[in-house]
Amino acid sequence: MLEPSIRRLQENYKLKRAHAVTVIFSLFIIILGLSLYFLVVIFVQQVMALSQKLPYVLNEATKVLDRLIQTWQSYSSSIPQEIIDSLERGVNTVEQMLLSFATNLTQSLVHYIAAIPAFLIHFLVYLIALFLICLDLPQLKQGMRRYLSERTEQRLGMVVAQLSKAGIGFLKAQFLLSLITFFLALAGLFVLGVDYAALMALVIVVVDILPILGTGSVLVPWGLISMANGNNTLGIGLIVLFVVITVVRRIIEPKVFSTNLGISPLAALVSVYLGFQLLGFIGLFVGPVVVILVEALAKAGVIKWTIKL
Repeated sequence: MLEPSIRRLQENYKLKRAHAVTVIFSLFIIILGLSLYFLVVIFVQQVMALSQKLPYVLNEATKVLDRLIQTWQSYSSSIPQEIIDSLERGVNTVEQMLLSFATNLTQSLVHYIAAIPAFLIHFLVYLIALFLICLDLPQLKQGMRRYLSERTEQRLGMVVAQLSKAGIGFLKAQFLLSLITFFLALAGLFVLGVDYAALMALVIVVVDILPILGTGSVLVPWGLISMANGNNTLGIGLIVLFVVITVVRRIIEPKVFSTNLGISPLAALVSVYLGFQLLGFIGLFVGPVVVILVEALAKAGVIKWTIKL
């Protein structure tokens, strides 16, 4: 990703590679650092505020469940008492699950905070390695060419170029779609007067990345619970927000994928789904990479399809 900018800086300003690498790498570090800083600050502020109100949220959720059971009982006097008792036990189970969730959330936050020093060390090593690779990349390429025939070098160049273009395009497409979803959700939640709008918008984006789930997995249940709790304005607003995000994404998704990825939107979505089913979260990225790699090998003539129907 940094190499094109480094070459352009060398060509336009006649800089030595070491100087060009230093300039581009410094800009990369500044942009990355500022982005992470603002994201972490916003996230930590909203998590801390949410954790302070978590007991109140759990209490309200319990009240909603109790009201639902009371409503059910008022309309179901003919139902046997055994079924009513079973439902009440279910409510108690849900309450315990909510309390357990709160406890696990706190423990997870402590775990992730404790892991920050180790992450920073690994990230620092990665940045140093990235700088050294950028500095010596032409020599590394020249060294590899000595072990390759001209034909193999041409094919490998085609594969690497196609894979780099499609791989970067996939990341750009996912980032762009997630960014659009985040800002749509943030704007909608802000208009609806939702507390912790930035944090909830981030949760919606994370859930939306996962196959099958999508934004509706958060917004629709949230809207229904709000209406059941008597807050019809918020509930209807959340449902409308879900519809708006879904429509906008369906309109722009094909264009974004076809422009950035180089493969059909259907192939991209199927590869994401199959990758997630086979490999879990990492499969979200491995699946499309495999499809892109196979297509690149086919275009370079390494793989030849001989099946005819």
